Amino acid sequence: MTTTLRPHDLLWLRAQDALEGVTEPWVAEIWHAGLPVVVRRDVAQDGRIPVGVRGLRRDQRAAGWVKPEQVIRVVSPEQLVAPQELLRSPFISQPPVQLALQLAQFSWPWTWGVTGSTGYALATGIPVIHATSDLDVLIRAPEPLSTRDLARWQQQLSGGLCRADTQVETPNGGFALAEWLRDGRVMLKTNHGPRLVSDPWQREDS
Repeated sequence: MTTTLRPHDLLWLRAQDALEGVTEPWVAEIWHAGLPVVVRRDVAQDGRIPVGVRGLRRDQRAAGWVKPEQVIRVVSPEQLVAPQELLRSPFISQPPVQLALQLAQFSWPWTWGVTGSTGYALATGIPVIHATSDLDVLIRAPEPLSTRDLARWQQQLSGGLCRADTQVETPNGGFALAEWLRDGRVMLKTNHGPRLVSDPWQREDS
């Protein structure tokens, strides 16, 4: 596998035993190789990929590891927001998908995608969303972004269809857009843990 994996990418594995390091008993009962795992933030161990497993309930989340050679398919958040694919989704009537479709009608100066339960539903066809589900979105931001453009994006999310949260991904980690616009400082999620920063794009030596 030569694809560069990033947090929130969904991965399908070759076999059930490709998932390593998981101790939660519910995983063996629910998860199988037909379901994806999600890349999470952590420091890589022996070249293995840090991943998370999603259960049927909100409190069912487990952390594990997979070897790169066990990955047979990758779906990124931004692959899930093509308008024609959203329109064909069996979940098109659900508010989070409706809001994603609205966002897809605009031309934004960045790449974005859908994560969380909506992304999982769109990628798998499994009905893990409902009328009161949130929409979790991700903006790729390798370079600093215009506050004005980000505020315009945030305004589009506040139309009332459903609750929506945006995470902005920088080369140093990810942060919550609402917090950034409100406070001008933000808790940056990194592979080594959270860090309060005033400039999420500036690499700070720890």
